[in-house]
Amino acid sequence: MLLLTVATAITGSAVAGTSAAVAAPAGAAPGVSALASGYGHTCAVRTDGTLWCWGSNGTGQLGTGTTVDATTPVRVGGDTDWTAIDAGTSYTCGVRSAGTLWCWGSNNRGQLGDGTTTDRSAPAQVGTAAGWAGVSAGDSHTCGVRTDGTLWCWGFNRLGQLATDSSTWYATSPLQIGAATNWASVTAGFGHTCAIRTDGTLWCWGDSTTGQLGIGSLSYTITPTQVGTATNWTGVAAGYAFTCAVRSDGTLWCWGENGYGQLGVNATYQTTPIQVGTATNWATVNASFNTACATRTDGTLWCWGNNMDGQVGDGTTTNRYAPVQAGSSTAGVVTGYHTCAARTDGSLWCWGYNWAGQLGDGTTTNRSAPTAVTLPS
Repeated sequence: MLLLTVATAITGSAVAGTSAAVAAPAGAAPGVSALASGYGHTCAVRTDGTLWCWGSNGTGQLGTGTTVDATTPVRVGGDTDWTAIDAGTSYTCGVRSAGTLWCWGSNNRGQLGDGTTTDRSAPAQVGTAAGWAGVSAGDSHTCGVRTDGTLWCWGFNRLGQLATDSSTWYATSPLQIGAATNWASVTAGFGHTCAIRTDGTLWCWGDSTTGQLGIGSLSYTITPTQVGTATNWTGVAAGYAFTCAVRSDGTLWCWGENGYGQLGVNATYQTTPIQVGTATNWATVNASFNTACATRTDGTLWCWGNNMDGQVGDGTTTNRYAPVQAGSSTAGVVTGYHTCAARTDGSLWCWGYNWAGQLGDGTTTNRSAPTAVTLPS
């Protein structure tokens, strides 16, 4: 869950829930082009534009018109024009090729952006705008960037994550964040939001009780505040109470709460970015509740943090305070209390917590190592 990359919604430095490019072999069945996981559900867009979801469905987050859980992938409607997808805690949002934005599932705080607080078990359009480049679904607030470079957020705002006075507890329709038109990507966490501008600067706002804004303060702010002075940020991911990001020089940085090792370093919480190791070949990063995963330019996948349900994917349930390799080469990964990844051959793999069938393998058995998921023909 939790990030959108705009200009490169398919190939950019993705974070939790962002679509990720997967090149399927010639003549092969459609592979996965976008992938997202929430607390107990997973969704994937195939290269043929169809959308599939599975797992927990108590609030309609699978988008199938019912509230029945599914332990294997089920198709969402009959459309073949989905391009991007992201999953919040108990809801889902996606973009179609025409640039329209659709959300469904839990809507108790207006996170679906349809002007109501009514749950939806099937996709409902967010307004009438057709210029959405992507979407990031957090715990109960959502943000998106449009093709004109404007940034919009809606949903829960108790901690200022919508960049407006927190006396406005929630907004049921998109609110524009400032007047800037050079936003490139955004990630919605639990109570905070971070976004990158086209000049490579990184900005965060909302809750900062454990330093997750990276601005050296533990006080929340409703004003987008620049993180340091670096101008080479390419991807950012907001987790529960921490944040990770990559720079164009291939370095990886994290900050915020670190009780489970989710910063990738054995240290206390950090109020400013701290580099994860010394590697300079990081390409993408994803963050969820208390676990993070990242890919390197050589295609390897690495995860760290909370591993109580095997979501790190190293075959154990031991928390990891430094990145450990999980599985083999991938083109994209998303993490929740479970983790899913797509390999460059178009195949899909999931592991971790599986109480509602969110791993998609037809069971409710937890997996501590990658398990293949079959999407129907």
